[in-house]
Order: sequence, then C-alpha cells, then structure tokens
Amino acid sequence: MNALFTTPPRPFDITALFPELAPLARTATRLHPRPGAPTVRDSSVGGPLLWPAGEPWPHCDEPHDRRAAPVVYSPNDVRLLRRDRATATERLRLDPRAPHWTPEERATWERINGGRPWFDAPVPLLPVAQLYARDVPFLCPPDADLLQVLWCPFDHEMAHPRTVLFWRSSATVTDVLDAPPEPPIVQRDCYLPEPCLFSPEQVTEFPHPQELSKELRAQLDDMSRWETIDPARYDTYADDPGELYLKNLSTAPGWKTGGWSSWPRTDPTPRPCPECGTEQVPLLTIASLEWDGGSATWIAKEAPANPAPPPLGAQDGNFTLIDIIGGYDLQLHVCPASPDHPHIELLP
Repeated sequence: MNALFTTPPRPFDITALFPELAPLARTATRLHPRPGAPTVRDSSVGGPLLWPAGEPWPHCDEPHDRRAAPVVYSPNDVRLLRRDRATATERLRLDPRAPHWTPEERATWERINGGRPWFDAPVPLLPVAQLYARDVPFLCPPDADLLQVLWCPFDHEMAHPRTVLFWRSSATVTDVLDAPPEPPIVQRDCYLPEPCLFSPEQVTEFPHPQELSKELRAQLDDMSRWETIDPARYDTYADDPGELYLKNLSTAPGWKTGGWSSWPRTDPTPRPCPECGTEQVPLLTIASLEWDGGSATWIAKEAPANPAPPPLGAQDGNFTLIDIIGGYDLQLHVCPASPDHPHIELLP
C-alpha cells in the first residue's frame, strides 16, 4: 500500500443542521491512487493481476470502429511518450532556457505520432484495477476476497472502454500467470492506466441533492435553516449553500468504492440489475480527476505543496493518467443481492 492520505474534515457537520440526513449517511472508501510499483499481491491501478496460470486471458471479440481511431499507439509507445514528456517538463523546470526536447526525444515523438498498424483480431484486455478485501472494503460475493477489473482499450456503444469484472478467492490462486498478453494497440493513450498503489481512507457521504426527497431538498434550499452558520464560512467554499452541499458535503470526488452515486452532469437514473431487477449500488468509481476547482476541500492534507511537476504530467490528482471523455468518471454499480450478476456502467 502507499503512504497514508487523509481528507480534511468537512467545512462543518451537515447533520447538525439537517438531522434528517443522518440516516442517509454511507461510507465510501477513497483510494487515493499514487504512482508505485505494484505486485500481484497488491491492490492497485494498472498493476499486474493475481491471475491463474491455467486460466485463459480475456479478450474483446467485438468489432472496433477504425474510423474513430485514425491514429493508434502501442502500450509501450504510450509509456515511452509519458516518460519523455516528464523528462522534458522537469528539464524546463530546472532550466527555462533548456531545449523543449532533445534530438533523440523529437525523433521518438515523430516516430510514435505516426501511429501503429490497425489490428482486427480479438484484443487482449488491459488490467485496470485489482482490489483485495483486506485492503479496501467493497461489496463482493461471499466466497471472494479479490476483485479484478479489466477493460478493452477501445470505445464501444459509449465513448469509454467496456469493463469486465472477475471475482476470486485469492487463496485458490497458487500458480500465477507471469506474462499476460497486452493489446498491440490502444485507441487512446489515456486508456492505458499508469501503475499506482492505493492509500484507502473511509469517508462519509450523503446523497446527491436530486436523490433526496422533495421535502429535504426544500429544507436544503431554505436559507433560514442555515442561519446558525456564518455566511463567510460557506462563502469560502461555494457561491451558495446548495453548491456547498453538492461540491463539498455530499459525494467525494476521485477513485473510490461504495458510497453514493454522483451525478455531476445528468439527473439520477434508475439502476435496476439486468438479471433480477434489484437496484444496483456503487461498487467502484474510475475517476479522471481526484479533485477539481469546485471540490478543493477534498484534496488530501498530505498532498505535496512544492514546485516540482506532478509525476508524468498528472493534473488535479490524475495520477493514473486515465481520462474518460475529458474529465468524466466511469461508475461501476453491482447488484447488492448478488454482486456477480451483470454490472452496470454509468457515465453521468
């Protein structure tokens, strides 16, 4: 696991103002991914999986739209580009008069930017995340203690990769696959996760305003209910109490398990299990950002404040270098009655 990261206390206790919210509290586990060198025994993003040597590696057999990906890259091309960019950024930070790129870096970039040949055969899936229940609380079948999330690095019906979940008992995996196949090309460089370790931390979440009853929403909008709070306190964080609740008191940003669904761009939608109809609940949020300009109160207290650029060009805590449609989150939901039922992907 990584070094500990902790979320600052919320600006104030919302349940003291609105006791009706207290029964709606849920625990979410913020994962705080940070660059590292995970092994198969670690909970991680983009790390190696505890995959049985005798089990076939999963592939995507569906057709992929070549027109949507005029230039494609190999995973190793992406890794090389990232490290060259980070080297160039650090060089310019230390010496603003230094060259933006060396002749060797320029030659590498020109070669890679030409792309790779298209690949029409089934595509090996990429490891996205591995979660051990000993490290991270999450909803899982009773005989499992390990969740593995993989995806196809191409868009499908929606403009994001399609995910596949595998549940395991880690104790049953004795012989581990040493060298799983990689896709020869990826549609976007931001679909290749940068290896990260987690620093799990439990926080309390409350529902998005649109998931509250009409009565409770009206109470949140009633300024008289906020009279005991100095306006300067919430003006520090938001333009009005409603925005304060939405951005800083309800759902945490970033990678997490559990908690409440977040709806940053759309209204809440029903989430019935495709198999049994039970309302599905959040399992894992695959986030493009750990925070943004409107949710700075969620930045971990241990986040370094130094002039050095973040690793490999990460921005707003995007240490995994995954980016879903320019800053979206991909929220995976599972059936609480039976987590191994088909899951739902949401891009709200």
